[in-house]
Amino acid sequence: MEKENTYYGVKEIARRANVSIATVDRVLHNRSGVSEKTKKKINDIIKELDYQPNILASRLASKKIISLAVLIPSVSKETDFWEAPMKGISRADSEIKKYGVQVSTFYFDLNDPTTFNEQAAAILDGHFKGVLLAPSFIEESRKFVRACREKKIPFVFIDSDVPDEDNLCYIGPHLFQSGYVGAKLSTYRLKEKHKVAVVNISKETDSYNYLQIEEGFRSYFKDRNLPIEIIRIDIKDTDSLSVTRDLTRALHTHEDIEAIFVTNSRVFSVAAFLEKNKRSDISLIGYDYLKENIAYLNKELIDFLICHKPEEQGYRGLMALYQTLVLGAPVEKTHFMPIDIVTKENQAFYQN
Repeated sequence: MEKENTYYGVKEIARRANVSIATVDRVLHNRSGVSEKTKKKINDIIKELDYQPNILASRLASKKIISLAVLIPSVSKETDFWEAPMKGISRADSEIKKYGVQVSTFYFDLNDPTTFNEQAAAILDGHFKGVLLAPSFIEESRKFVRACREKKIPFVFIDSDVPDEDNLCYIGPHLFQSGYVGAKLSTYRLKEKHKVAVVNISKETDSYNYLQIEEGFRSYFKDRNLPIEIIRIDIKDTDSLSVTRDLTRALHTHEDIEAIFVTNSRVFSVAAFLEKNKRSDISLIGYDYLKENIAYLNKELIDFLICHKPEEQGYRGLMALYQTLVLGAPVEKTHFMPIDIVTKENQAFYQN
């Protein structure tokens, strides 16, 4: 019945415009071979009839494949954070593949930007119509998305943003506000010395996302004129031995630190260090609902986890490309995810 209604709509448009059904089809699918005058006449009739083409039926009938690429960090021994976005991507993939959408995933190593460049090059050499990526390496990401723009390939950012790059949309946390929340949580157990540490455990400690989080963290204390000393600790080698070495040095210099705020999911590395050194007097706040983090949360070595629904980010990111390329529907330019606070008391009921 729907097919008959669709055909009748096209037939009626052709009759009113005094053109062939094939000409109407060219206009509907934005193909060449129709004069501007005829195109305007047909579009005016389409508007008058409020005709809505059955895009999904057309996609099924055409059997044309739309290929999308996902560029995302691989799960590593150091963190399994990226399992969650991949679950969301897989969920979206299972929903849209019946409409001729084919998703290919390219993994890179968070400790090696050359792997990002290699995978980015492979995507550019392919025939992809859209890209979903986590821009973990900022400069490499800028270079890649500019090449995408030259090829007219829309791209979506998840987890962190890269400003001024004309992406289709960004789906992830409000980084500044997330850091602001982290600062408020860090005051939970502050006593009298008011010295806190911001710990960045990443090869890219000066990346846009970490700087935004730290700016939000510092702004909380500045806005309240709180007399507090903030120590920044950058740990660029992310293995456990390096984390232990750098934290030992930092706490030797600043023995009176009362709280530590870790700007990513590797907070469990700091929790392991505090446990080994019997420093339960230091409150600890970090990110993400990972198995390792939950274990230390339950031991009360981590006080709070801040979570941004990473599975939902992956799902929404892929669906944004589907909406644009298949349905021709507009998408929200920026979709900020909730800033959830997980504690020992509520973690059992949290959905990531």
